[in-house]
Amino acid sequence: MFFRSEPKWEVVEPLKDIGWRIRKKYFLMKIKNQPKERLMLSWADLGPDKYLSDKDLQYAVKLLSSCSHPYIYKITFATANESSALVIRPFSEKGTLKDLIYKAKPKDPFLKKYCNPKKIQGLELQQIKTYGRQILEVLKFLHEKGFPYGHLHSANVMLDGDTCKLLDLENSLLGLPSFYRSYFSQFRKINTLEGVDVHCFGHLLYEMTYGRPPDTIPVDSFPPAPSVFVVSVLESILTCEAMKNGMPTVSRLLQMPLFSDVLLTNSEKPQFKIPTKLKEALKTSKECIEKRLTEEQKLIHQHRRLTRAQSHHGSEEEKKKRKILARKKSKRSAYESGEEHSAKYSNSNNSAGSGASSPLTSPSSPTPPSTAGASSIPPAPPPPPLPPAAPPLSAEVPPQPSPQPDVSASRGALLSSIQNFQKGTLKKTQTCDYSAPRIS
Repeated sequence: MFFRSEPKWEVVEPLKDIGWRIRKKYFLMKIKNQPKERLMLSWADLGPDKYLSDKDLQYAVKLLSSCSHPYIYKITFATANESSALVIRPFSEKGTLKDLIYKAKPKDPFLKKYCNPKKIQGLELQQIKTYGRQILEVLKFLHEKGFPYGHLHSANVMLDGDTCKLLDLENSLLGLPSFYRSYFSQFRKINTLEGVDVHCFGHLLYEMTYGRPPDTIPVDSFPPAPSVFVVSVLESILTCEAMKNGMPTVSRLLQMPLFSDVLLTNSEKPQFKIPTKLKEALKTSKECIEKRLTEEQKLIHQHRRLTRAQSHHGSEEEKKKRKILARKKSKRSAYESGEEHSAKYSNSNNSAGSGASSPLTSPSSPTPPSTAGASSIPPAPPPPPLPPAAPPLSAEVPPQPSPQPDVSASRGALLSSIQNFQKGTLKKTQTCDYSAPRIS
């Protein structure tokens, strides 16, 4: 099989599922004029974080083959179109750093290599220090160049003797999601690609130290490590406090005791010239990637708050509390309605009783006060004087007498009869009971 536009390349065999991406394909290649040399071709579709124009993308991908750095794996050929990209690089029989940690073969499928390791064992301390320092140096170089990366993990670090070399620089240009995106998207302080690279380095350092990835993020406590300096670096990246305060910079990590005393023997001078116009496009793309990450983190934070609230209110304890409060509320409302009903009933009884017991009096003859409260209740004011009587129309009509003497006389007679009342003077009466049924 040959490429139509590049007839010098020939496909040897497909490398099925050697990576973790479903939509990325790998092929083992060879050059027609050099049949013994093996290369690896990777083909990937564009991802959701692709913000470069098609023209800038094609130029940036082709520019990758001109990048020269002692800790970046060399790219032989690279090209891109409006929907995908193709990259060819030398194939290493030693494999990646992940293959070294898991004692795996590079050509085996991803799940077979890493998901059920026979032995879990970390690297030696000197390897951890050397590889960690080399990776931090290349990250610092990319950050200074303004080139976004964000795809650091152990399977993207190729081994070349005692040297680590970074792979897949094209991933950020193509807009592909990061391997650890599900982790750092949960923490709103990790909102830049520099912070993403440092967080991913923490995962990588943990894997090199303990031979496996961390079970959960953030990490509460770390198992015994070859050096306390390793734990101090891990604590500055993977603990809950680090997630709240933000990631340290790459320069800060290089100054820590674990990496500050490592001597790098490679003297190759790094070279990666990026035109000014492309730098501006890369800067804009980087800002768009970080903005999308921030929006995703905000949505995840809102969803987690909603989920916590729903789980809290849906728990059995909260259900019991709500039932108890509902019962108390219903009892209180029933008690208040009962009190209101009894108050209305007593008011109606009082009005009916006062009307039955008080004697009917005419407006001209008010009810006399009781003798018991005569001393405390002041006497009623005298009625106003009557207007003078009209002159008689004829001699037959006598003048109307004043009713005042009759009122005082009747009042005195009523008081006298009440005071002189004797029960014994009442006559006995005989009651005939007709309530019994009659039988005829």
